[in-house]
Amino acid sequence: MTKQNLTISLSKSLLKRAKQLAVSKDISLSEFIREAMKKKIREDMGYKKAKKRQLRHLKTGLNLGTNGRLQISREELHARR
Repeated sequence: MTKQNLTISLSKSLLKRAKQLAVSKDISLSEFIREAMKKKIREDMGYKKAKKRQLRHLKTGLNLGTNGRLQISREELHARR
Protein backbone atom coordinates (compact mmCIF):
# COMPACT_ATOMS: atom_id res chain seq x y z
CA MET A 1 0.00 0.00 0.00
CA THR A 2 1.42 3.33 -1.05
CA LYS A 3 1.15 6.06 1.54
CA GLN A 4 0.85 9.76 0.93
CA ASN A 5 1.47 12.58 3.37
CA LEU A 6 -1.38 14.88 4.31
CA THR A 7 -1.26 18.33 5.84
CA ILE A 8 -4.21 19.33 8.01
CA SER A 9 -4.96 22.24 10.29
CA LEU A 10 -6.35 21.52 13.75
CA SER A 11 -7.05 23.74 16.70
CA LYS A 12 -4.44 23.47 19.44
CA SER A 13 -6.97 22.00 21.86
CA LEU A 14 -8.09 19.32 19.37
CA LEU A 15 -4.50 18.43 18.54
CA LYS A 16 -3.60 18.20 22.24
CA ARG A 17 -6.55 15.91 22.96
CA ALA A 18 -5.77 13.73 19.94
CA LYS A 19 -2.16 13.36 21.09
CA GLN A 20 -3.33 12.42 24.59
CA LEU A 21 -5.67 9.77 23.21
CA ALA A 22 -2.98 8.38 20.94
CA VAL A 23 -0.55 8.12 23.86
CA SER A 24 -3.20 6.42 26.00
CA LYS A 25 -3.67 3.83 23.23
CA ASP A 26 0.10 3.48 22.81
CA ILE A 27 -0.01 4.43 19.12
CA SER A 28 1.36 7.29 17.07
CA LEU A 29 -0.73 10.33 16.28
CA SER A 30 -0.63 9.33 12.60
CA GLU A 31 -1.97 5.87 13.41
CA PHE A 32 -4.64 7.37 15.67
CA ILE A 33 -5.86 9.71 12.91
CA ARG A 34 -5.65 6.94 10.29
CA GLU A 35 -7.79 4.63 12.45
CA ALA A 36 -10.30 7.42 13.15
CA MET A 37 -10.65 8.06 9.42
CA LYS A 38 -11.07 4.35 8.65
CA LYS A 39 -13.77 4.08 11.32
CA LYS A 40 -15.69 7.05 9.89
CA ILE A 41 -15.49 5.61 6.38
CA ARG A 42 -16.72 2.19 7.58
CA GLU A 43 -19.60 3.85 9.43
CA ASP A 44 -20.52 5.87 6.36
CA MET A 45 -20.42 2.81 4.13
CA GLY A 46 -22.55 0.86 6.59
CA TYR A 47 -25.07 3.69 6.71
CA LYS A 48 -25.24 3.87 2.93
CA LYS A 49 -25.75 0.10 2.64
CA ALA A 50 -28.48 0.15 5.29
CA LYS A 51 -30.20 3.10 3.62
CA LYS A 52 -30.11 1.38 0.24
CA ARG A 53 -31.51 -1.84 1.76
CA GLN A 54 -34.34 0.01 3.51
CA LEU A 55 -35.26 1.98 0.40
CA ARG A 56 -35.41 -1.31 -1.52
CA HIS A 57 -37.77 -2.70 1.13
CA LEU A 58 -39.98 0.38 0.79
CA LYS A 59 -40.20 -0.10 -2.97
CA THR A 60 -40.82 -3.85 -2.98
CA GLY A 61 -42.59 -4.26 0.33
CA LEU A 62 -42.25 -7.16 2.70
CA ASN A 63 -43.83 -10.59 2.35
CA LEU A 64 -46.37 -10.81 5.15
CA GLY A 65 -47.70 -14.15 3.94
CA THR A 66 -51.07 -12.77 2.84
CA ASN A 67 -50.43 -12.74 -0.91
CA GLY A 68 -51.99 -9.28 -0.90
CA ARG A 69 -55.32 -10.52 0.49
CA LEU A 70 -56.58 -10.31 4.03
CA GLN A 71 -58.45 -13.28 5.49
CA ILE A 72 -60.54 -11.02 7.69
CA SER A 73 -62.88 -8.20 6.76
CA ARG A 74 -62.36 -4.65 7.88
CA GLU A 75 -65.50 -4.82 9.99
CA GLU A 76 -64.32 -8.00 11.74
CA LEU A 77 -60.93 -6.49 12.31
CA HIS A 78 -62.40 -3.41 13.98
CA ALA A 79 -65.29 -5.13 15.78
CA ARG A 80 -65.50 -4.19 19.44
CA ARG A 81 -66.26 -6.85 21.96
